[in-house]
Amino acid sequence: GSSDDTWAILSQMEHNPPYNSTEQLQGLRLSRNFGKEAAIFAGLEAAKGQAVIVMDCDLQHPPELIPKMIRLWQETHIDVVDAVKSHRGDEPWIRRFCSNVFYSLFKSLSGHDLKNSSDFKLLDRTVVDALLGMNERSMFFRGMVEWLGCKRNRLTFEVQNRRAGVSAWPMRRLIKMAVETITAYSFIPLRLIAITGVLFLFAAILLSFYTLIYKLLGLAISGFTTVILLQLIIGSACMLSIGIIGEYVARIYEEVKHRPRYLVARRLLFRRQQSIEKNEPHP
Repeated sequence: GSSDDTWAILSQMEHNPPYNSTEQLQGLRLSRNFGKEAAIFAGLEAAKGQAVIVMDCDLQHPPELIPKMIRLWQETHIDVVDAVKSHRGDEPWIRRFCSNVFYSLFKSLSGHDLKNSSDFKLLDRTVVDALLGMNERSMFFRGMVEWLGCKRNRLTFEVQNRRAGVSAWPMRRLIKMAVETITAYSFIPLRLIAITGVLFLFAAILLSFYTLIYKLLGLAISGFTTVILLQLIIGSACMLSIGIIGEYVARIYEEVKHRPRYLVARRLLFRRQQSIEKNEPHP
């Protein structure tokens, strides 16, 4: 999704790489913007090392933390090194509030605590292979790593200001991601629908007894306003329930299509001094 000259610069460097290492350096260009999560998994698929580091390229994730992450991984033989935000940086209060609400809700529904977590992680090869074996289309990198339950350790870092550009994640897109993530990791919203239905059933039974008793006693029942309010409440609850069920059906629909999660349009192999131009589907 980058709109700058990053790929053009990488293409120029392909036949004259600015390093002397014998290790292979790759560059991948997807056929279109498949989203951040798909891009992360494209990188994981291409990486062949015993450890893989995932980080943002806008320098909000400090590269100087990488040696510490590698050293911690080598010394402790853990599976994951999490780089955790010490604070959320220069972020609008409304976005910070919504993030806190999302992480609290996600923890309540899924049991996984992702507060202050980030995509900045070092993953052992065993973790990478486990992630690549998870073929679901609703990808959430942080949640998937947390779900694996691997041995892990943490390093804190301060979020830096962006060196260039603006965030490509407007509030509408963040809300969409939150809905997709929650429906992918928890069935509790569906259970809440069932519980709400049971509560409405008991309320309807009580109201029916109340109405029947008053009718048998020959007492007038004045409840036009109450009936209208109940209809509005029940109707709104039904529409909300249908919407929640629809989100789960949409997740199922995405899964059963079995489309590739991304397509690699071009691959740069710096060490081999060649490039491959073709569409490569990946599961």
